[in-house]
Order: sequence, then C-alpha cells, then structure tokens
Amino acid sequence: MTRVLVVGSGLAGLIAAVRATDAGHQVTLVTKASLPESNTRYAQGGIAAAMFPGDSVDAHFLDTVRAGAGLCDPVAVRVLCSEGPARVRDLIRFGVDFDRDESGVTRGLEAAHSRSRVLHAGGDATGAAIEAALVATVRERAARAGSLRESGALAHRGLRIREHTMLIDLTVRDGRATGAVLLGPDGELHSTAADTVILATGGAGALYPHTTNPSVATGDGVAAAWRAGAAVADLEFYQFHPTALAVPGTPLVSEAVRGEGAVLRNVHGHRFMLDVHPGAELAPRDVVARSIAREMAVQKGAPVLLDATGLGRDLLERRFPTITAACREAGLDWAVEPIPVAPAAHYWMGGVHTDIWGRSSLPGLFAVGEVARTGAHGANRLASNSLLEAAVFADRAVRALRLPAGGPVHSGWTVSTVQRKTERDTTGPGTTVDRAALQRLMWESVGVLRSGDGLAAASVALEGMTMRPKPGSGVNMHLRAYEDANLLDLARATVAAARSREESRGAHHRSDFPESHPELARTVLWRLGGEYPGTDGTGDVRTMQSTTNLDDPTEAEEAIAC
Repeated sequence: MTRVLVVGSGLAGLIAAVRATDAGHQVTLVTKASLPESNTRYAQGGIAAAMFPGDSVDAHFLDTVRAGAGLCDPVAVRVLCSEGPARVRDLIRFGVDFDRDESGVTRGLEAAHSRSRVLHAGGDATGAAIEAALVATVRERAARAGSLRESGALAHRGLRIREHTMLIDLTVRDGRATGAVLLGPDGELHSTAADTVILATGGAGALYPHTTNPSVATGDGVAAAWRAGAAVADLEFYQFHPTALAVPGTPLVSEAVRGEGAVLRNVHGHRFMLDVHPGAELAPRDVVARSIAREMAVQKGAPVLLDATGLGRDLLERRFPTITAACREAGLDWAVEPIPVAPAAHYWMGGVHTDIWGRSSLPGLFAVGEVARTGAHGANRLASNSLLEAAVFADRAVRALRLPAGGPVHSGWTVSTVQRKTERDTTGPGTTVDRAALQRLMWESVGVLRSGDGLAAASVALEGMTMRPKPGSGVNMHLRAYEDANLLDLARATVAAARSREESRGAHHRSDFPESHPELARTVLWRLGGEYPGTDGTGDVRTMQSTTNLDDPTEAEEAIAC
C-alpha cells in the first residue's frame, strides 16, 4: 500500500484519485477551493479521440505533431493518441453522457484537426459534464471508504478529501518528495506525509489580466515543484485562445464555434483570416491569436468580430448554450449580430517536466494534466487535446506506481538555472506585489506578441518586485499572498525562458526573431539555482531527460470498476 497525495480536483486529479483508490492505495485528495472548481469545469470544446470510422490514431498523431510546431515528443504523442479512446470509454463508464446524434456519439471539428473527432457534452459544457461525473464518483469512493473505516474493515486505505486546502510547498528529504506543506481552511500550515505526490494543479492563467481560466489557476504546483528542485520546461509557450468574449470576465468562445462555420471579421467587415492561412479560421491557435492581435493593433485596440449569424439561432442555442447565455448576460445577441472577441491566456504547454508515466525529475513526485510538460503538446497544443492528456497521463501515473522506482536516464537536453529572489517567510514586514501590475507587465511583454527589448524590460521590472507572505486578517488574504508569491516566481521563470528562445515557434513569437530555426527545436529544462534543499546551482538533471527510449509497456488498460 502506498500513501498517495493528489493535489488538484480537475479531470487529471480526479482520475488519479479514483484509479489510485481502486488500486488499493491510501489516497488524500487536496483541492484549493471546492471540489468541482477547476479549469476542467470551464472547458467548452470537448475531448478529441480517434474513435470513429474514417479516423485513426495515426491521423490524430499527425495533426497533433503538426500543431506542435516541431517541439512534440513523438513517443508522448503516440501514447496520447493511442490510449485516448480507452480513456474516453472510461469517462463514459464514469457517467459522462456525451452528446448523441443519429450516427451515435456526436463529433465536432476544431482548428488544425483533419477529421471531426471532438466529442462534446451539453453542447459547449463538456468540461462541466466531465467534472460533475467524476466529482460524484470521487465522493462515492470517499463515502465508501469512510463507511469501511467506521466499521473497522478498512483502517487506513481508501480516499479522503480535503477541500479549501492550498499547496504551499513540497517537502523533500534525501532527494525525494515526501509530502507537502498545506494551508488549511483554518488559516494554519500543516505538513502531510506521502510516499507519492501527484500534482494536478492546472495552469497559471492568473499571470495575465485576460484569461479564460478561473481565479484558482495561479500555478501553485509548477511553482512548488520548481522550488523543490524538479525540472520545469517550455515555460515560454503559453497558449492564448483566439476568441474570448471581449466583455468583463472574458468568457471563452469555443473553437467549436469556428468549427461549425463562424468567421472572423475586422471592424470593416473584412474576413481577414483568408489572407493569413489556408485554414483561415481553423488555422492553429497561435496563428489565429496573433492575427487577431495584429488586427486589434491596427484598430487601436478594438476587438475583432466573430460572425456566427450564418449558423442560425436554433443551432447556436442548442449547440452552444453556455456561450449563448454569456452573450445574453453581456447584452449581445449573437444570432443576429457579430460579437466582439479578443485573445486571452488559456493553456500552458510548459510545466513540470515528466516522462510518459508522469514521473518528474524529483523521485516521488508526479505531475499530470496542465501542470505537467509531457511533450505531447509541443509549442502549440492541438484543440481539445487538453482533457485527453489529463485523462491519459493521470491513468498512467497511477499505473506507474507498480513500476520500479526511479526515472529514466537519457541525454540530449540543454539545461539552465534561474535564481529565486522572492522569500516565503511568514513573519516580518514585506512589500506585497501588486498582482494587477504583474499581470499588465506579463500581458504587454510576454503576451501574444513579444520582443527582446520588452522581455529585457520585464526581467528588470520583475527583479524589483518582492513578496513575503504574512498572515492577514483572514484565510483568503493569507492564501492570496501565497498565490502572488507563486505568480512572481513563475513570471520570472517564464520571462527567462522566453528570453532564452531567440526564435518564433508556436505560441512563442518574437518580433526581433520572427523566424523558426531548426537548431533551436529543443526543450530547455530549468532548475532553481542553489537556494533550496536538493539543488546545487548547477542545473544538473541527468536523471530526467527525453522519454523517447523508454521501454515500458504502453498498452491502454480500461477501468473495470467505475
């Protein structure tokens, strides 16, 4: 029996918790807010998998690699695409009711896909449907374990849930993750021991003022792993969704809307994407986002228009009820007039560097979902591969608990270090970083369009910011201070990564280096420089490198006890 601490309650965390519980481990599931609150809940488009006639794993593989702009790990992509159908069948067993039509399960087309292979539920409420089904499953497992413990039949195994509990830092002993320091709902710090920690904390949309992510997405897992000495990678690749509704709150307008036939127009009514890419509105996300940003610059910041009027009210309200409601709340009727849209921070391709079993460079630490950099997305994630990656690699992480300890040893990566200047004392005075100022800086200098001068200026500005979390007048103030410290750490690391990549590739575009260079098609691993236990400042990560030579079996197992 293994003590497993799962941090995060999106699709990746919930799958990991359920599968680890069913495998007989002692599982504690920790989440910063309430159990259903996560990035997964807000995912609209769907989940991509090669499950239909006329499609294939090979076709899905090729689409993913093309979108990844030369930086995908082909082994990770093969795992993602080949095991994806089994994971979707698991979700159906867990109670996810995907939309159906006369042919069976409905499939949609999204940007950069060569086939219609995206499954959705509730029209544009796929994430909410998946989250609800898995939350119910997790609560059932926890209730079952609680009953068995009370009866004496199960003293230590099973699943415990701790809501409103934030990850502060990982604990490391003798070069191995041994648990975590957590901020509980009582406002106090608590240490929790574990044999294995599985991070599933999502991304860091709160780095930017305009994001489709919920407010809990502050990069806590990536920041904690980095401080603990784990390698992180691809931080420069933050994907900006091309179409967020340009109203307060920036609600997402799914890629699937353009997949159904909606088009983008500038303020003069010109369909500008026809001039940019053969795929027009269904070009890769980075291409569409940059094109919109350029049009907005010409328009003095005014958003572009998404014209879905040709789809008809019936289709819009049936297929996209969530977006329809968001439009109505903003006083818009998208069935009769184009709606204003603009890019917003959406998904981090970078994160904790892992192998194809979710193992990080720090023994005992796994990362799954958006917090992880598996290599499956490369420099630009293919639409609707995010939910698939979360399910596939969360399942694999739990299966990896049966594998021999230790990570793979390979070679061929460039390694760099970043010094950490912030402090994490909880006593004494400190200057609180202004989150809004940090977000503006990141948007202007490390957003859709970047330049060497802007990145250099951002680096200097970030060096002048400090954060020392200290107890506030309530738990929420204390929690926000820790979040801000994480954001400052991640902002510095992201700027350093973006400065080091002197080319344009995927979601990373620099005006001073507008072309891609084949010799730079590599990943840079980043390690914290010598200020935390377990690091020596050298950035030596010889025990965690490419996944391409792993000989472990990759056949997909399907859940049998849903």
